[in-house]
Amino acid sequence: MDIFSQIYLRILNWAESRYAIYYLSVISFLESSILPYPPPDVILVPMALKRPDKAYYFAFICTIFSVLGGLVGYFLGEVLLQFLLGFELIKPESVAHIKTFFDTYGIWVVGIAAFSPIPYKLATITAGTMSMALLPFIIMSLIARAARYYLVASLVKAYGPQCDQWLQKYIDRLGYVLIVVIALGIWYAS
Repeated sequence: MDIFSQIYLRILNWAESRYAIYYLSVISFLESSILPYPPPDVILVPMALKRPDKAYYFAFICTIFSVLGGLVGYFLGEVLLQFLLGFELIKPESVAHIKTFFDTYGIWVVGIAAFSPIPYKLATITAGTMSMALLPFIIMSLIARAARYYLVASLVKAYGPQCDQWLQKYIDRLGYVLIVVIALGIWYAS
């Protein structure tokens, strides 16, 4: 079965669509606020592979729309906290404890989540619920998201053809290994 190869080739073809930039923008926006997956990298990489001359432009689009989505997540967090407190689904003491932690380390939580594979939306929503200062939130989000997407674009520009050949050869094995790792993680967590 070459399921993952077919998906990879489909995404590469999707990246050539005249609507690809819109897909990239929408996924970048939604992934930062409400959508669990896919990360924008899934579209950014094939788009940069197909058009290396526009790789940094695609990284810019990812960055801007991801931060805009992060702002929506931030404001959703404010609404969510009021909902949880209003229906007594969370105790005010718990919020105070988390707020103390977030006041101390929140900027780093946002930065790490914005750069790493940790879902950024968790940090954006939490930043809103904890009333993190908006300007530092935006600045850290811009820096970390830009670092991530420009790094991806740079790597694709530098090693794109070799990565593409390697992925086409091993994508199915990687996909099945990922499924096994996720299944083991779920089994271990439960």
